[in-house]
This record gives sequence, structure tokens and C-alpha cells, in this order.
Amino acid sequence: MKSKLIKRSLLSIALLAGVIGAQAFAMTASPVHNIVLVHGAWVNGSGWKPVYDILVKDGYHVSIAEHPLTSFSDDVTAVKRIVDMQNGPTILVGHSYGGAIITDVGNDPKVVGLVYIAAHALDQGETEVANGKRFPNATSKTMDVKKTADGFLYLEPSRYPADFAADLPLKQAEFEANAQELTAASVFNVPAGQPAWKTKPSWYAVAMDDRIINPDLERMYAKRAHSTTIEVPGASHSVYESHPKEVAALIEEAATHAVP
Repeated sequence: MKSKLIKRSLLSIALLAGVIGAQAFAMTASPVHNIVLVHGAWVNGSGWKPVYDILVKDGYHVSIAEHPLTSFSDDVTAVKRIVDMQNGPTILVGHSYGGAIITDVGNDPKVVGLVYIAAHALDQGETEVANGKRFPNATSKTMDVKKTADGFLYLEPSRYPADFAADLPLKQAEFEANAQELTAASVFNVPAGQPAWKTKPSWYAVAMDDRIINPDLERMYAKRAHSTTIEVPGASHSVYESHPKEVAALIEEAATHAVP
């Protein structure tokens, strides 16, 4: 009788351990809940709204990191502040110049995956200006980037729709042209530090009709980082606004497969 009780107890313990183990596995395998979206130059965080709406509807906790575009260190500090506010593992998403920011901030232990949306994924010592000379973009040929007396860059508003947002409705693109955030020229010349993509998984969306970053430069970044990559046909640099479903799906793939 005593032997039977011992066997039953051992069986109960084994079953309980199995349940706990299954729960632990389910928790480990569950998607990352927190997503931080980082905008690029000449825009602000409002452009992320179409992607934000999809992610929130699908149950994610989404934060948009507004940064001042006044210096690289200021921008990194602003994004790091938002990452610090997250309550657990986080996917960090960057568009355009925002890619340079997440490549730095992504070294934070809370960040478990990086998603580049037509973005710069610099290696240590590289700058956006130097890489842009290696892979010239369409805009550089028309000199549509202007500079203020105090060292801030902007896109000529009359050219902004064609250069930055050719696949957005014209009225929307014209509004964004006249609401663009001027960006300190210095941010594009800061050499990158240790890139987070060397130690953390990454995903990349190439905008195939991008006139701001050469699509071949985007492909180089993605290949070098061994990123899971999609290419979006007909997409301008505003791919995150014009193709939010594809962009959100890529982010959700990262959240599902990144290991906390």
C-alpha cells in the first residue's frame, strides 16, 4: 500500500513538472509584446500611425519614440529613454536614419530583435554620408537637399512628394513636405559604434523604388546583417506609410521569432 502511494506521489510530481515545463515553454515561445518605432530624418513619429494601428489591433504594446533630430547623441538618448520604459523584451524598429539609431540603442539588453525599414544598418566606423557616396541615391543627382544657415538639412518642399513619398496621395505628401522636421546635418556624419545587428537577429524591408536611400545599399545592409528580408515593389522611402500591412507583418514576424 505504501509502495502504491509513493508511486502515485511520484506520478503526480512528474505530471506537475510536465505542466510547469509546458507553461514555461509556452512563455518562452510566445511573441515579444513590446515594440518601439523610431522615425527617420525629415519626418516625425506621426507617420507610423498606419503601422501602429495594425500592431495595436493585433495585441502589441507599441511606443513611438519621438527624437529631436538635433544631434545623434540627443536622438540616441531620446530613444533609449523609451526603451527604458518598456516592461520586458522589446523589438526595436527604425526607418531611414532611425536605423542608425536602433543599431546603437539595440545593444540595450531589453532589445531582442531589430527591424530595419528602408534604413541604415551601419557597421562600426561607417557613416551615412560615406555609404551614400558608395551607393548614390536618386535625390543626390538633383540636389534637392537644402541646408539652413545654422546647419540643418531639409528636402526642397516642392520636390518632397516625388523624392520621399511618391506612392502617397499627393495632398498627404505635400502636407508632410511642409511639416517636415529639419535635421541637423551632423547626424549623417557620426561614425557608428558597435552595431547591435552583429549580436541580435534582424529583419529588413527594402523599398524597391526608394529615391532617398539607394535600394542596392539597403540590400547590402540586409545581406551583411543576415537579416530576414522582404522587398516591397513600387515602394517609396515612405514605405511604412504606403505599405503598412507588409511592414507590420514583418515586425510581427520579428516579435514572434525573436527569443527573449
